[in-house]
Amino acid sequence: MNLRDTSKLLYQLKLANQKMTTLFEQDTGFSITRYELMLFLRESGPCSQTVLQTQLQIDSAAVTRHLKILEEEQYVTRERNQDNQREVFVKVTEKAKSALAHCEAEHERAQANPFPLSETEERTLLALLTKLVK
Repeated sequence: MNLRDTSKLLYQLKLANQKMTTLFEQDTGFSITRYELMLFLRESGPCSQTVLQTQLQIDSAAVTRHLKILEEEQYVTRERNQDNQREVFVKVTEKAKSALAHCEAEHERAQANPFPLSETEERTLLALLTKLVK
């Protein structure tokens, strides 16, 4: 693949990302990062901001910004570790669990698929993108 083809591929990925994240935010009311944060917390339970940063592969400042917004909306709570005051534990609230369940139910009810791809194509794309990120 020459440089021009690589450039085209990367640009198409950028455009696809913009379009799909906009559709996701319109459907759920959450940014994809905040949604993933809440899902991770729901699935794993309370954890430190450092764990969130590592799991979601975003910098600490971004984690803090997202958590501040989620905390203001009462989707998460943050508490300092009593044994180590520098460490902050984050926990998803019942309001967040309810909002996530609502999003999932709406998605199931509408059988909404924002991707113009088959399930097999979606799995293949996910595998390829995961490979690129690693």
